[in-house]
Amino acid sequence: MMKNIINFDNAATTFPKPESVKNAVLYAIENCGGNAGRGGHALSMKSSELVYQTRTVISSFFDTEPENVIFCSSCTHALNTAIKGFVRRDMHVVTSSLEHNSVLRTLVAMKKEKNISISVVEVSADDSVTIDSFRRAITDKTGAVICTIASNVTGQLLPIREISEICRRKNICLIADGAQACGHIPISLKKYGINILCTSGHKGLYGISGTGLLVSDGKYNIKPFMHGGTGSVSTSPVQPDFMPDSLESGTLNIPGIFSVKAGIEFVANTGIEKINLFEENLANEFINRLKKIPDVIIYRSDSAHYLPVVSFNLKNIPSEQLSSYLDKKGFCLRAGLHCSPIAHEMLKTQTGTVRFSPSVFNSAVEVKNLCYSIKNATYTIEKI
Repeated sequence: MMKNIINFDNAATTFPKPESVKNAVLYAIENCGGNAGRGGHALSMKSSELVYQTRTVISSFFDTEPENVIFCSSCTHALNTAIKGFVRRDMHVVTSSLEHNSVLRTLVAMKKEKNISISVVEVSADDSVTIDSFRRAITDKTGAVICTIASNVTGQLLPIREISEICRRKNICLIADGAQACGHIPISLKKYGINILCTSGHKGLYGISGTGLLVSDGKYNIKPFMHGGTGSVSTSPVQPDFMPDSLESGTLNIPGIFSVKAGIEFVANTGIEKINLFEENLANEFINRLKKIPDVIIYRSDSAHYLPVVSFNLKNIPSEQLSSYLDKKGFCLRAGLHCSPIAHEMLKTQTGTVRFSPSVFNSAVEVKNLCYSIKNATYTIEKI
């Protein structure tokens, strides 16, 4: 790891990675030089075996079947695959005010292309209000509810189980963005009632960059928006209609896929509840120390539930300026709108916020030193 650099931007990408993830990538590079599913020779078969092993680990982790695991290049790729592959012309879609641009921009594009209608539900700190708002937003034309499990800006958790129950009763497909939640809280497609889960491999699952997952319960058909070689039914000019082949055209990222397997095994072996508790303690330590610093604004409500993510600002100091100052002190925190503009409209943060997101590899001492630097920033940075 880079010396004297402390990463508190793990909501973007976890760093450092577990040693097992590094070893998995190296193993894949050194031993799996063939294309999975493309050939019967030793190199291809080794890659195919590794891919299937990873599908099995992922399907067990999220409580589905291996064939319902689709490898993507990112959560954005997964969300585009799910949304463009399921949402049909003139369909009504319900989403939330906390969505990342991966959802928002995709829906806006489909509104132009397929004349879909969109209802954006304002998420409240009170879960019962949020649940009622989702219920009231649904109409007879609603075909999908697409929402995040947890905000990437504040870490606020949505009442996803209650939302999924509404969808189940009305036979509506629930597509969930698990980029922030996966690896931090246990997520079972069956227990949560999620039909299609999209997530990144490089965040809470500790894989490397360039990895994402689409995990389905198999109930709804997803039409491919990308076509090409799959290694199956190659004599046909038509894309295969069965999973996972229908949604996996092209050469798979073998080192990335194996890194996700190792990352998930690290999370499972360490204990997902243990990881979340450790990170929550760091977040609470951070909040308690922040509260003692003059002019700090913390974007949390006592009524809501959160993952260990904290958005904050210093009054009259733009978030980017504070983040730049902290970077010079050796701390990596993301500032700005975090690709979630509507969430910031709700927070009334014109220049965005600074986001603190720890991982299992951070420490209480690092949090203490970060807060010391934030306190010094109130005296060092010229306020606007």
